Amino acid sequence: MASANTSGSDVIFSCSICLDVFNSPVSTPCGHNYCRTCITKFWDEQVKYKCPLFNTRPDLRINTLLSELAGQFRTSVRVKEQLYVKPGEVPCDVCTEERLKSTEKQAEGLIKELEQEIEDLTNRSLEVKQLLHTNDHLHFLQAFRSLKDPPPTRDWTTVEVRPPSYVGTLRRSLDQLEETLNMEMKKLRDAELKRVQQYEVDVTLDPDTAHPNLILSDDGKQVHYGGVVKKLPDNPKRFTQCVCVLTRQSFSSGRFYFEVQVKDKTAWDLGVARESINRIGQITLSPERGYWTIKFNNGGLVFGCNTSVRVPLRAELQKVGVFVDYDEGLVSFYDVEARVHIYSATCCSFSEPLYPFLSPCLHKEGTNSAPLILSPVNQTD
Repeated sequence: MASANTSGSDVIFSCSICLDVFNSPVSTPCGHNYCRTCITKFWDEQVKYKCPLFNTRPDLRINTLLSELAGQFRTSVRVKEQLYVKPGEVPCDVCTEERLKSTEKQAEGLIKELEQEIEDLTNRSLEVKQLLHTNDHLHFLQAFRSLKDPPPTRDWTTVEVRPPSYVGTLRRSLDQLEETLNMEMKKLRDAELKRVQQYEVDVTLDPDTAHPNLILSDDGKQVHYGGVVKKLPDNPKRFTQCVCVLTRQSFSSGRFYFEVQVKDKTAWDLGVARESINRIGQITLSPERGYWTIKFNNGGLVFGCNTSVRVPLRAELQKVGVFVDYDEGLVSFYDVEARVHIYSATCCSFSEPLYPFLSPCLHKEGTNSAPLILSPVNQTD
């Protein structure tokens, strides 16, 4: 138990069992404070654990703040007791009065500080309780951050909020906020893809441009590598060394969009090319040479032949959408199945007709033998 005497004005620092200044104060879950020895002895003598009303004996929590304040108060009491002189001594009335006033002033200041901090903590506790029941998760995160910041009147660096008080609610709010953001992002991606899909054009492959090793379907919608060089008439539009093909249709203004199925392929190139590209011998797929394409090979995506411009690949591609805004100088690529934007080449300079460009690439022993297919747009994908 505590040993310092208390008066009626000092009840705020007193244990309600021993009525002395707190000694090793602890708090019960209901918020009351006692000396550890007093409440332990009281419970040991009771059939039911009351402080007030508990059926099982609760865990006591060390009240660090109250312990510190009680210690300061106990010190001030000792100072006050020292002001009284011992028998046989003649006290100085002036000194005694000044010391008494100084001690009382310090005690009053300490009490006011404690009352203010209790009021601040009570208000913050009410705000937290109200916040725990809010359904506005963004408001919760904003308000929680400000509530977690300590008031400026005391150093709270050693005070820790116990995880059960807020971590679960914070985690649920973050999860729900993330889910909401993902849903909104999906809506935006869907809206973007549907916006460009409305510029769909019907294009067919031009056999006069196809490399002799390529095999085109009768409807001009599919192309794959045949492995055998066909004898074809000379044509200045034909690719002589690279296994590529253009479409019959070209575009010199406005916007256009087409989709190519790349399912089951391990290598391919596709995009657009300008009319004046070199088709003889080896070619370089770069904007400087008139090609705006993406290349898939070895499980990775790059823009053109520039390996420094690698494109993130989230999953296996099934179908690629190509959108061109001729007047704005924009070429964009989309993963149609995942409804995700892949890459955009911006600030392109177009001054002549553009043709959709496809290359199924080579294959060995059946690998990469699947065709590239010009597919109709299905906006319900």
